[in-house]
Amino acid sequence: MKILATFDARDYEGTTGIYEKYSIRAIIVRDGRLAMQCSREGEYKIPGGGQEPGENYEQTLIREVKEETGLYVRPESICELGEIIELHRDIFEPDKKFICHSLFFYCDVLDEQAPLSLTPSEIAKGYQLKWATPEEVYHRNILIEKDSWIIRDTAFVKMLMDGKICLPG
Repeated sequence: MKILATFDARDYEGTTGIYEKYSIRAIIVRDGRLAMQCSREGEYKIPGGGQEPGENYEQTLIREVKEETGLYVRPESICELGEIIELHRDIFEPDKKFICHSLFFYCDVLDEQAPLSLTPSEIAKGYQLKWATPEEVYHRNILIEKDSWIIRDTAFVKMLMDGKICLPG
């Protein structure tokens, strides 16, 4: 998969281990708007998450989209877009270097929708499905870039806005 960007905090010198994670992210577009998770505070997050044991990328994408947005992915529409890599000291295990591979896939969804199935932390943040233009996402998130995932998602949306990533169709 094409590497779109690497964010390296260079704060992991002296770590003795590595924790590596693959996260699958869904780019869903309808009428020029992106399907996003939007928190109570207005943070926009691209739907997706980590692989469960035994899942392939497609299975993870389908499961995460349904859990976080209630939308049903059309499997035949899934198309890879690129990867963003993050490297930094692990916040949960500071003796480890954290490497996160966020793999972005375009997909279409059906019109029907299921109830959300959010994690306790997603419920606490008040995440809901919201359709927003790339410009809305970018201009809101750029004001609150504090977590690595906001920086990552905002960078991806900026690449979309700048035409550096071409979506199918």
